[in-house]
Formats: sequence, structure tokens, C-alpha cells
Amino acid sequence: MKKLAMYVFIDALGWEIYQKYGFMKELAPTCQRLKTTFGFSSAADPSILTGRYPDEHTHWSSFMYDPEHSPFKLLKYLELLPSSLADRGRVRHYLSRLIKWAHGYTGYFQIYNVPFKYLPYFDYLEKYDYFVPGGILATDTIFDWCVEKGIPYYCSNWRQSETRILQENKRAISEGKIRFCYVYLPHLDAVMHQHGPFSNATEAKLKELEAEISKLYRFAQRIYQDVQLYIISDHGMAPVKDSFDLMPLIQKLPYAYTRDYLAFYDSTMARFWFMNPAAKRDIIDLLQSLDIGTLVFKEDMKDLRVGFPHDKFGELYYLMNEGILINPSFMGNTLLAGMHGYHPDAPHSYSIMLSNQSIPSNIVSITDIRKTMEKCLE
Repeated sequence: MKKLAMYVFIDALGWEIYQKYGFMKELAPTCQRLKTTFGFSSAADPSILTGRYPDEHTHWSSFMYDPEHSPFKLLKYLELLPSSLADRGRVRHYLSRLIKWAHGYTGYFQIYNVPFKYLPYFDYLEKYDYFVPGGILATDTIFDWCVEKGIPYYCSNWRQSETRILQENKRAISEGKIRFCYVYLPHLDAVMHQHGPFSNATEAKLKELEAEISKLYRFAQRIYQDVQLYIISDHGMAPVKDSFDLMPLIQKLPYAYTRDYLAFYDSTMARFWFMNPAAKRDIIDLLQSLDIGTLVFKEDMKDLRVGFPHDKFGELYYLMNEGILINPSFMGNTLLAGMHGYHPDAPHSYSIMLSNQSIPSNIVSITDIRKTMEKCLE
């Protein structure tokens, strides 16, 4: 009997969104809420593919303190550009493409809105594509495993449009040779960032995805006698209720950036490194006086399975409460309607698995998804 394991990845399709709208209930009636990893997609996606936590596969946050290996050393001179030009999204987009080309990077690469004068203090993690086999991560991925076992598969090219991705998966399925396909559909994430997770635009996008996935599944059934369908996600999406401008509060303290401390302001957390013990003490005191978030210390990071034997990702972390955005941040100056990257236990952080197969009760985390993949391919 010809079998196909079809795994459809939908970026940011969370449990709360499923509870609100439902999704694929006719073709994938079984469902399970999954806990995500702490951090952003740069941590969660490798956790799905490896079946391991970030402290094992070593990928966590995209930017890390490492001036010695920074690919951005020359960008400090662009700080002389007027902010009206330097902060434009289109300028930064094309500059990111130029840097990516110059260094031969193959992963998802974007400099976002990090000030040019600070970029030389940071290295970028996601230089190379971990959706292809080859040992970029510290542990193997499901694609490495398939190569080792001689299992033919097809993985979507995440750089393509969703329309092209669906077409290419259909082409691969039509040949009837693969046993596993990974259908990567990222656009729901962008829709919810812009419009919010509980918006008309989100509902419309879900209906569109449901129709397209159903067509692909029905097509696969014409080629394969047994199509095992799984719909998975990396995290959920929380509606943004408020924002807070954290940077001026830190800058008002009598300490200098790069001399006394360094900070990286992600959209939902601030990460700090310290050269001056007094700066560390006073920044901690300031952050503890706020009611918009929570300090996360190194021992807490170990409990969250994102503890590392180095401080490149940070010495101290300040995590915003769910629904509150750091704005402006190094990620951008636009107040978004939806965001992820909050605590894994926050209500809207949970991911999901849907299937036409029974889902074992021990599948409770996105790190467990790979177990189901290997089981399908035994």
C-alpha cells in the first residue's frame, strides 16, 4: 500500500485561534494543544524539525552579542544617514538582501530596525537554511533522518509564495515517489500581525487555507492509498492590547550603551549584557519597578530549556506581559495588532496539532511532533 505522511505547517496557528474559528474539522478531526518553546520562530521551528529544545539544538534568538564575529562591522558608518532614510523598511530590506548575498547566507536574514551604530556588536544566528539536510544545527533534523534512512521526501521552499509552495507540493505528490511531504504555509502569521488574531482578515485567511489544504489532500488521495494528514504550528498569536516605550527609561539612567551595558530590544523582550555591576543593579531595580513584564534570570532560562553555556543571547531578560509590545523596538516602529514570543505558558502561546489519525496523549509539546513523523515513516 502506498502511504504518504503529509505534514502541513501553518505559521502561528494557535490553540486559541482554533478554539475560536475551528479548522479542518472534517478532514482532520483529532486535535491536541501543544506547548511551544520560549522565544520566537528561530527557536520553535528548529525544535519541530529536531524534536529537541533550544538548549539542545542551540538555536534561539536571531541576534546575539558577539562583536568579534559580527558581519555588520562596516554598517556603523550608515548611522550618518538621516533617520528618514535609514529607518525606511524598503531601505533595510534591500540592504539585508545585499548583506545576505555578500556573505552567502542561505537562511532567513533580516536586519530589521536595529540601529546601524549598534549592529557591529551583534552576530546573526540564522545564517544558513536548516530546512535542508547538512548539519547546520547541533542535532539532526527530520530531513537528515530521512536521508539517513533512505526515505524519499519533499520539503517546501519557504522562500516561495504560498501559491507556488502548494503547486510544488502537488507536483512532488503527483510523481508518487515520496513518502513524506512538509508543506510550509507562513502567511497566516503576517495576516495576524497586521490585523490581529481575531479579525475578519484572519477568519478569511483560515477559510482560504482550509480550501487549499483540502484540495491538496484530495489530490494526494488519488495517488496514495493512505494519506496521513497532520496540521501543525510553531506557536500561537496574542492580540496586542498595549505598547510600552522601554528604551528611554533605560537611557535616562547614568550609564552609557556599549561602555556600561548593551541591550537588544526585541518586540516582546529586552535582553541585556553588562560591563558595569552598578548598571546591572540599577537596571534590575528599574525593571522590577515596572508592572508591564517580568525579569527572567539565567536560572529561569534553564527551566525554560533555553539555558546556554554562554551569554551570547543575554545575561538578563525582561519579558513583556502577554499582549504588551515593546514599541519602538529593534524589530520596528509600527504597533502591530498581533504578536507572539511571550511566555510559553501564556494562553495565546500554545500551538496545535490536527490530524486524521489518533494523536497519542504524550504528544504535548512542539518538540514531540517529530516523534509522530518518525512513527508515520516506520
